[in-house]
Amino acid sequence: MGMPDTYSYLGPTGTFTEAALAQVPEAAGKNWRSVNNVGEALDDVTSGRSVAAMIAIENSVEGGVSATQDALASIPNLRIIGEYLVKVQFALVARPGIELSDVHVINAHPVAYAQCRNWLEANLPTHGHIPSTSNVASALSLFDSDLADAAIAPPRIVEHHDLRLLAENIGDNQNAVTRFVLVGRNSALPAPTGADKTSIIAELPDDRSGALLELLEQFSTRGVNLSLLQSRPIGDALGRYRFVIDADGHVFDERVADALMGVRRFSPKVIFLGSYPRADRAPVEYVDRYDDEVFIEARDWLRSLISGEPEA
Repeated sequence: MGMPDTYSYLGPTGTFTEAALAQVPEAAGKNWRSVNNVGEALDDVTSGRSVAAMIAIENSVEGGVSATQDALASIPNLRIIGEYLVKVQFALVARPGIELSDVHVINAHPVAYAQCRNWLEANLPTHGHIPSTSNVASALSLFDSDLADAAIAPPRIVEHHDLRLLAENIGDNQNAVTRFVLVGRNSALPAPTGADKTSIIAELPDDRSGALLELLEQFSTRGVNLSLLQSRPIGDALGRYRFVIDADGHVFDERVADALMGVRRFSPKVIFLGSYPRADRAPVEYVDRYDDEVFIEARDWLRSLISGEPEA
């Protein structure tokens, strides 16, 4: 009997990423491997150590996670096979005996720190910040070093470690949600559900007026809505960008497939990241003139013109 599948996630245990992985039915009862960063998680997938990795890709407050987007752009043969949403709440924790008035330096993951900025400025206006690799690691590092007095962490961290809760619900947005994606190796596409999302990364051909508009027109002229559009520098020269794009629909949908072909004709490099069910399971809405049958009929009409068939 073979070893059970392994799933990687940004650890240690107790992180929001682990909470996202807990939503994956296929991962239940399997090996879960804690890693330190996105690069390590994706390397687990490409090397075969893990069948998939859970990584954060977007936050409702801070937007796209650049480390994830850049990694997906640079590591080939990966596919997003699912997305999951986790409500994000933060607390300020410290070692026993520390009062809020004693806090001068805070450990925090940069994304968490940004989401608590208003509370920190109002309650700890002179504090300093030490970046941490994860929300749980920020709290655990309090036991390893006295450089920081407190940490921003998930509220339930106090149930697992000897930490004191100094303040809870310190996030600036109580409705903050982080979107996670489960990433695996190249695999067969799942069947469309009617509530799907397709993700790609596309480069602009050159730095000129109207180039981005031409890219977006590949979707708008086919009735495909975009739920995410974020630019990232390619890194080889100023003015050179790639765009991370989430489109409503599945690559098996005629309108989405036609839009992707348009992007491929336009862009010097297109990375297809996958088509997968939306986390909210909300059906994709579009107007009737972009229905599959309309694209199929138009293609059949063109074929008949080329073949010389008499018009019906």
